[in-house]
Formats: sequence, C-alpha cells, structure tokens
Amino acid sequence: MQHALPKRRLAATAAAFAMVGAAFLGGAIDSASAATTDEPTSTPVNVDIPDGMLMSYVVNARIANPGQTRLVERAVEAAGGVVIQSWPEIGVVVAHSDRAAFRANVAAKGNNAVASVGATRTAGVSEGTPTELAPPWGPGASGYKKGAKKPDNGDIPSDPQPGESLDPNEGVQWDMQMIKAPQAQAVSDGNRNVLVGVLDSGISPTHPDLKANIDVANSVNCTNVGRPDQTPLAWRPTTSDHGTHVAGTIAAARNNIGIVGVAPNVRMASVKVVNNDGYIYPEYAICGFMWAGLKHMDVTNNSYYIDPFEFWCDDQPDQAASKEAVRRAVEWATKQGVVNVAAAGNSNYDMANKTVDTGSPNDAPKPTVRTINNHCNDIPAELDGVVTVASLQRVGTTLGSVRSSFSNYGLGKIDVAAPGSSIYSTTWSTRTGADGYGTKSGTSMASPHVAGVMAQMKSAHPSWSPAEMISELKARAESKPCPQNTAACTGTVDDNSFFGAGVVDALAVIK
Repeated sequence: MQHALPKRRLAATAAAFAMVGAAFLGGAIDSASAATTDEPTSTPVNVDIPDGMLMSYVVNARIANPGQTRLVERAVEAAGGVVIQSWPEIGVVVAHSDRAAFRANVAAKGNNAVASVGATRTAGVSEGTPTELAPPWGPGASGYKKGAKKPDNGDIPSDPQPGESLDPNEGVQWDMQMIKAPQAQAVSDGNRNVLVGVLDSGISPTHPDLKANIDVANSVNCTNVGRPDQTPLAWRPTTSDHGTHVAGTIAAARNNIGIVGVAPNVRMASVKVVNNDGYIYPEYAICGFMWAGLKHMDVTNNSYYIDPFEFWCDDQPDQAASKEAVRRAVEWATKQGVVNVAAAGNSNYDMANKTVDTGSPNDAPKPTVRTINNHCNDIPAELDGVVTVASLQRVGTTLGSVRSSFSNYGLGKIDVAAPGSSIYSTTWSTRTGADGYGTKSGTSMASPHVAGVMAQMKSAHPSWSPAEMISELKARAESKPCPQNTAACTGTVDDNSFFGAGVVDALAVIK
C-alpha cells in the first residue's frame, strides 16, 4: 500500500516502497539491552506529549509473572492511566493516559516493579474503545488459557490427493517452481493439523481460493488498541488487500479455481495487526504474537515492520521499552512452539551497517533525519529466533534469480531468500470488495513463501521444535553465492549478506 501522507507501510506494494520508522525521548527506567559500544548515539526525535493528549504506552514489569504484572497495573492506575491490556505471561501492560508526566509517574508509583515504560507512537490514540470504559484488568492472557478451539471452517471439501489437479493459473506461478513447491506437493499438500497465523491486514473471508483454509475460530483483530477482538469478521480486510495476497502464497487451496499456495492443505488464522490507516503499532504486534502462542499456532508470517520506526534504538528509552515488549512476546510465542517468519524490508539497506534513518517517525507530520547505530533494529525481523527473508527477482523467463533491488540485506541478518518480485496471488478490491488475482512486489511477498515452506516442514516433521525447523530450513536451502563484482554482498556461498543460507527449498524440507 502507498499513501500520500508519511504513514507506516507494510513490507510490500505493487511497486516496492521504502520502509520507515520513529523515535521518542525518555521513558525507560533501565534498559539491559542499551548500547554500550563506541558506536554513535542515535539521534533523539523530540515528541511533545502535552496534558490532554491521549497516548498509548507499554509498561514492562521487572519480572514476568502475574503478581508483578498486577503491581504494574496498580502503578498505571495510580499514575493517572488506564490499563488497556495485560499480558502476565510476559509482564507487559498496555496503558493509555492523557497525562504529560505519565511515564515518570508510573515509574515512581511502581515500587520497583516497573522495568521500563515507553510511548508506542508519536501520534495520539485515535482508535478503539474509549478508555474510560476499559476494565482495570484487560482480557489479557488469563482469558485464553482454555486452549485453542477446534477449527470452524464451514463446509470444507474433502481433501484432494497431493498434486492431483492443476489450477488454472498455477502454470504462471514461476515463484512456486523456483522453490520446488510443485515437487513437494507431489508428495504432500500439507497437514490439516498445521496452523499458520497471518499477521497482516486481514484475509478476505469470501475469496474462493482462501475461504476453505481460514480457521475462523482462531482468527482475531488486534487493532482495537491492542486487545484481542473476536467479533465475527473483525479480522477481515478493510483498507488493504495485502494480507489476502500474502495468504494466497502461503496456502491458496488446490480447488481447480485459481492458484495454489506453497502448502495448500494447511489452515490459516487471520490475525489482523494493521489498522485502517496502515499502521502496525507495537501493541498490535504484541497482541498478534501472544495470540499465536496462546492458540498454539505452528508458524506466523510477518510481512511488515513495526511502526512508527523503521529502526527501534536501544539508546532511546521509549523505543527500547517498546522493543523489549515485542521481544518478550516473540520469545514467549517461540517457547509455545511457534516459528516466526518476517520480511527483511524494502529499503535496499545494509542492516549490518546502520548509519542513518531518513523516514522516522512515520506517524508525525514529517520525519526527522537521524543518526542510528547497529543497536537500532527493524522489528520483528531482527529479533532473535525470527526467520528473516530477503527477496529474489526472476531473471528473464528462467528460474534464475538475483536479489530484488529493493530488498534489505546484511551479513548475519538474512536467513534465507525467496521470490518477492512480481508475485501473482489472491487479491481483494478495497473499492468494490471483489475477490480476484494480481501481482505485487516486496519482501512481503518473499516472506510468505518461507512461511509456506515452514508449514510443509511442520506437516512432515510435527515433532520438530522451532529451533530445529530453522536449522533445517537453512541447512536444506539451495546455496546461492554473491554476484561477481558486487562489493555490497559479503560472506560465503553458504551464508552471505544477500541470500543468507540460500534459496528455500520446499521439497528438501519434507524429506
């Protein structure tokens, strides 16, 4: 998606765009991850939060348990805030306040229970339920410990045999041929027990290639101020078909209608983390990752970076607090067995050598050009345990490939590469609501290929842990050396800054 205003964008559009982000002053009490090297300090972005401006915050407990989380909630209330959502498993509270001194006050009232607090955006809160109606203890994790519900997918046709039929547009899906998806599907189309969370802008519930594979019972909207909202169809798309396109690549059904996804027999949950203005704020992503863990999803796809910063810096307290809250959510989801896959980004940026960010904050009237350092990270892509995916462009009409010109790169930052330029998949019209098919480009389009491959892997090897799956994904990728005479590409044939361990191989991972 593209908008005239400098708003946060997903990691893909029909023509790939640059990714952007933001920064704050003040907020953290301490930060264990703060930069301590000789790298330059990142440039603060001054954000005035006056009395009367309703702002969203994350408040992190020193110890992640229900008791400490409750102390943080009391500190929020004592500081003139309202608890919007609590996640006691990770010790994170999402709060709203219209007090200019809220950050300092919540730290003072916390009796050492508060580790850090940070505003999650530069713009005031405009979405969601009025905070005066919010209960003191949000739905949080405590309401979702009964386990995942059984899938409610409507009238699902009987499973076709692997590779049984050729859908009308399957022949034009060169991207599937590049990663050997048809060969893998000749063995298996994936297991119905595998569930992929599509953290995105929603999935069209009516698309003929997708509706049979949408797990309605485990779908959710997280853009209502970061609270899980399971109102019927709250997870559907409203202003973007980005999630619908991503979903088609992962698991468009084999049904003789349109296209076929990498794993056409697995289920997908629509986890809506993109609001109607196109932003993915930290509290939305935290909700999405926690939901994935609570529902015991197997894989998530994350074709975005979290707003309003392209890079969240450890030496800027507000940014550090939000980054820590997201990190906790990702880590907790991984411990529940979730493999998280993310797009590397579309700025043609060397993420291993960061120097400047020209697009942050993207929810402000205009961005501030700022110095950044290598402790400033694209999240979730650069968080530990997340599979980071670079984008490939097809060479002519062959199955050869080069790095897409927009794709971010960096030695030690890219795990694998997958097709991301001119990818044909499912679409949904924001104007008419009609379902269809179309082409998009971006690392957003590369990441779901890997999520689909991971779903195939989990189908074939259900006992493998997230760490085992990531290790095998990289070990079984097809090595791709750096292009000749390209100084920006560094490393070895098996691990370099452009392609990581290489091009994902759908057939190799199911053996």
